[in-house]
Amino acid sequence: MGHGTNRVEDMSSPNNGTAATATATAGGETIVEIHSVCLPPKKTAFQKLKKRVADVFFPDDPLQRFRNQTWRNRVILGLQSLFPIFTWGSHYDLKLFRSDVVSGLTIASLAIPQGISYAKLANLPPIVGLYSSFVPPLIYAVLGSSKHLAVGPVSIASLVMGSMLSESVSPTQDPILYLQLAFTSTFFAGLFQASLGLLRLGFLIDFLSKATLVGFTAGAAVIVSLQQLKGLLGIVHFTGKMQFIPVMSSVFNHRSEWSWETIVMGMCFLSILLTTRHISMRKPKLFWISAAAPLASVIISTLVVFLIRSKTHAISYIGHLPKGLNPPSSNMLYFSGAHLALAIKTGIITGILSLTEGIAVGRTFASLKNYQVNGNKEMMAIGFMNMAGSCTSCYVTTGSFSRSAVNYNAGAKTAVSNIVMASAVLVTLLFLMPLFYYTPNVILAVIILTAVIGLIDYQAAYKLWKVDKFDFFTCMCSFFGVLLVSVPLGLAIAVGVSVIKILLHVTRPNTSEFGNIPGTQIYQSLGRYREASRIPGFLILAVESPIYFANSTYLQERILRWTREEETRIKEFNATTLKCIILDMTAVSAIDTSGLEAVFELRRRLEKQSLQLVLVNPVGTVMEKLHKSKIIESLGLSGLYLTVGEAVADLSSTWKANGQP
Repeated sequence: MGHGTNRVEDMSSPNNGTAATATATAGGETIVEIHSVCLPPKKTAFQKLKKRVADVFFPDDPLQRFRNQTWRNRVILGLQSLFPIFTWGSHYDLKLFRSDVVSGLTIASLAIPQGISYAKLANLPPIVGLYSSFVPPLIYAVLGSSKHLAVGPVSIASLVMGSMLSESVSPTQDPILYLQLAFTSTFFAGLFQASLGLLRLGFLIDFLSKATLVGFTAGAAVIVSLQQLKGLLGIVHFTGKMQFIPVMSSVFNHRSEWSWETIVMGMCFLSILLTTRHISMRKPKLFWISAAAPLASVIISTLVVFLIRSKTHAISYIGHLPKGLNPPSSNMLYFSGAHLALAIKTGIITGILSLTEGIAVGRTFASLKNYQVNGNKEMMAIGFMNMAGSCTSCYVTTGSFSRSAVNYNAGAKTAVSNIVMASAVLVTLLFLMPLFYYTPNVILAVIILTAVIGLIDYQAAYKLWKVDKFDFFTCMCSFFGVLLVSVPLGLAIAVGVSVIKILLHVTRPNTSEFGNIPGTQIYQSLGRYREASRIPGFLILAVESPIYFANSTYLQERILRWTREEETRIKEFNATTLKCIILDMTAVSAIDTSGLEAVFELRRRLEKQSLQLVLVNPVGTVMEKLHKSKIIESLGLSGLYLTVGEAVADLSSTWKANGQP
């Protein structure tokens, strides 16, 4: 083989693509066996497009379960696919129901005070938080695939909606318009989420990296905490801005409004809630303590305010909350006017955040119980429940980590726990609303403070610093962007930094020089393995990315630079003359026409320097394009090999046979 065949096998040939072999010889002595590099099987353009679409949009092959099934079974499987409740509903029994009732009532004790609190965080009437804890959980129970996800309002989405909408519309001066925009934003959030699921475009939310979310969540948690100083200190006139400096300025500029009665009550209940949270974290079996603590605090604080109402008016309270079911709100959706763009933007951003949180929480608890949560189904379930919620006086909801953790620890078995929780909220809406009249605003601030403290994950930030400094930088950009600029811009800055990181990886891919590990046919990076050594006459390089228009020029120049540096080293140490550049393409997963042109131009420029370019182990699609573009032919004999070891052995034997040093 060292004396002259081109090792390219067509997979459509009668040998069915089996790699042919040949033997390199020198003076009749067998040196090494050389394997052919095969072309992939021939496919039509339609077949290639079909496979590519399937790989991109249907990696889980959702239709596999329908194959070789009767029509009746296909209908049943179709219903189970659209409505996961049919999957587990057929074998649901009283034992499962008892577990779900306990967990449902437990999370209801947490959902009711949190719902009221988060609604105020979004600058919405408190009753809207309870509405949002009734309808969405019912819809999710039918459409959702997670057994443990507890649905309802969450702090981050509430904060983002409140901060974005209040920048343009005042919730106090124009409450009706603000409520319309909140419901409309929820509708667009649901529409966006459901569309991602239906079109299987969930990979778009992957641009919110772990580092981005850690920083964003921590920054938002700090902002949420600072906003609660209004309720904790009893301040009446407070800034509507969300940035750190304006909030702290407002706190100290209104010292005259601080209420010692409010502060004392707030600090007492904050201590109680933080203590119960610590106990439950240290001993998970006592989860019910932290779960029941918020509702117990609401009841006790309401009684205290009721008893002292005639002696002091320093502690503000919620006031009247209307009884009854969710009123329809489809007539309040805002589809035309000056603020439509704001509603769409708010909906998309809150939709992305709530979707990311909901899917992450669902997958976390699914992994603990060894079952799978379907990402696309979750997107559709969360999307449809938000669209339905926007028509029933609800704002953006998703799976809450705190409530889902309580749901899991309480022994939930199925999504029926959401139905039980919604039923408890229903009873509250119908009969118990007057009891919340004297609930102090300070207790709502304390509940929010306790909930968001857990969102500041300093351990994750420290791990980012230890593992990947660029990810840590992204995390800090997100954190300080939210803290000092604004919530949406902070998120945009972090996503921008993440995109820059992707572009750097794409446009400036890594290349490395390989050497041989003595006594083996293994070739690895000289920088990683000290025992690896250079092969005289060869420069072995590996490209660790696809070759695209965005990086083809860079790679060409980088390889030429490697060549110049190697020739300089050879002159300095009076080593063997460089004859061949071997390019290991194992990690080159794709190549486009610009990449092909770059390879062709690289071969031409090396040829002018009397250097041979050899390609090693191109993958199927890359090999096919190299063949069609005639680059394989331009490389000439001995220009393509299956492994670096075979290339070195074959070319060395050829040079030796030809009498070259």
